[in-house]
Amino acid sequence: MPRFLLLCALAVVAVSCRKGDEASDDTGAGPPPVVGARTAQATRHPFIETVDAIGTVAARPRGLAALSAPATARVLRIDVAVGERVRSGQALVELDRAPFDAAARSAHAAVVTAQASFDRATRLADQGIAPRKDAETASAELAQAQAALLTAQRNAELATLRTPISGVVTRLDAVLGQSVDPGQLVVEVADPSALDIVLALSPALAARVHAGDSVSLVAGANAGGEALGDGIVQSVAVTLDSATRSVGVRARLDHPARALRIGETVFGRIDVAVHPDAVSVPIQALVPEGEGYRVYVVDSSGVAHARDVDVGARTESDAEILKGVAAGERVVTYGAYGVADSAKIVPVKP
Repeated sequence: MPRFLLLCALAVVAVSCRKGDEASDDTGAGPPPVVGARTAQATRHPFIETVDAIGTVAARPRGLAALSAPATARVLRIDVAVGERVRSGQALVELDRAPFDAAARSAHAAVVTAQASFDRATRLADQGIAPRKDAETASAELAQAQAALLTAQRNAELATLRTPISGVVTRLDAVLGQSVDPGQLVVEVADPSALDIVLALSPALAARVHAGDSVSLVAGANAGGEALGDGIVQSVAVTLDSATRSVGVRARLDHPARALRIGETVFGRIDVAVHPDAVSVPIQALVPEGEGYRVYVVDSSGVAHARDVDVGARTESDAEILKGVAAGERVVTYGAYGVADSAKIVPVKP
C-alpha cells in the first residue's frame, strides 16, 4: 500500500509538471498575425512644408472703382446694370444736378464778394487808413471762398458718375428717384483681368508666409476641387481683420485654368519651406502616444517594433521624421492603430 500511494503521488506530480510546461509554452507564445496591415518605405527626399488656407477671388486695388455721391442728391437716371461691361469714362448713374448747380452759383457769388472785400482791405491798408491785419484776414477769406467754389464745381461735375476704368459692374446700390447720401456707395466697377486671391490665415501661420512663396490653387473649400493653377504670394497683410481675426495673404494667378469670378471660394496650399534632406513616412503611419507619436517599424522577418519618433513638418499625405526612423526602413501604414509591439505583420494588397 505505501508503495502504491508513492506511485500515485509521482503520477500526479508528473501530470502537474506537464500542465505547467504547457502553460509556460502558452505564455511565451508570440502574438497572433495582424491581418489587413499595409507597409511603406521611409524615403529620403526634399520635403516641402506647406500651409493650407481658404480665400476668395477679389479685384486688385488698381482694378476696382467704387463711386459714391459727392453730396446728398436724388438719382435721376441709371444707365447700367450689374454684370454689364463698361468702358473707361462711361456714364453709369446720373444724379439730379439742381442742388449741385445751386451750390456752385452760391460759391461763385461768395468768391465775388470775398474778392471785393479783399480789394477794398488791401487798398485801405496801402493808404494807411486800415491796418494791414484787415487785408490779411480778407485774403484768408478769399482763399476759403475760392476753395469752396472749386469743391462746388467739382461736385457738379461728379453729379454724373463715370467709371475711371474699364470693367464689369459688380455692385449697384442706386434706386431711381431715391436720394443718396455723401460718401454712400452707388456703383462699383471691377476689372476682370486684374484679379487676385485673398487667403485668410491665422497670425501664427501668416508669420510663416512671405512674398514670393509658391501657392497651388483649386476651386472650392478643399484640396479636392478643380485645379486653377500655381500662383505667387504678392503680399502678407500687416494688420488683423477685426471681423474674422485673420491675416489676409494676397496671391496672384496670372494664367488661371479658367476665368475667375469675383467672390468665388478658392483653396490654396502655400509652399513655405523646403527641407532638402528629409526622411518622411506616410501620414497614416503616425500613431499618437501620450504627447507625441510612434510608428511600427517592420524588420526583415515581418515583425513590427514600436518606435517613438520626433515629427517635423507635415502635409496632407506625408510626415517628416526628425528622429526615430531611417530612410529605407519599412513602417506600418494602414492598420497601424491595431498593431501591437512584436506583432507578426501579414501584408495585404491595397
